[in-house]
Amino acid sequence: MAVASTRLGRIIAGMSEDPRHLRGRAAEDMAAAHLRAHGLLVVRRNARCPFGEVDLVCRERDLLIIVEVRSRARSDHGDALESVTWRKQRRIVRTTEFLLQRHAEWRGLRVRFDVIAIEGTPLQSRRLRWVRDAFRPT
Repeated sequence: MAVASTRLGRIIAGMSEDPRHLRGRAAEDMAAAHLRAHGLLVVRRNARCPFGEVDLVCRERDLLIIVEVRSRARSDHGDALESVTWRKQRRIVRTTEFLLQRHAEWRGLRVRFDVIAIEGTPLQSRRLRWVRDAFRPT
């Protein structure tokens, strides 16, 4: 099988099989740049574990900030912030608990869960909303 016919081959060649993936990555790039501009250190992107994935892991002094990035081109199906349901929050919390077990350097830090919602497309004006302390573990 030729490398270009595999998913890895398409990624290496700079092509994605899903335009939503490209839009999601662009939204995460925009969110990471925004957070850096506000003094946060982005220490990890797309941290995965068996429970799920967190988009951005940031540091600000003694605070570990877990950031969920949500993007919507249109609001027909609801706003980007509304898409962070209780079930999604629980998955993010479980993923964070797993990551804290794996990263000793993060264990003594306070944890905060933020959401960044980006609405619009790269060809239009995009609106970014950063909700600090958007939810807490239950």
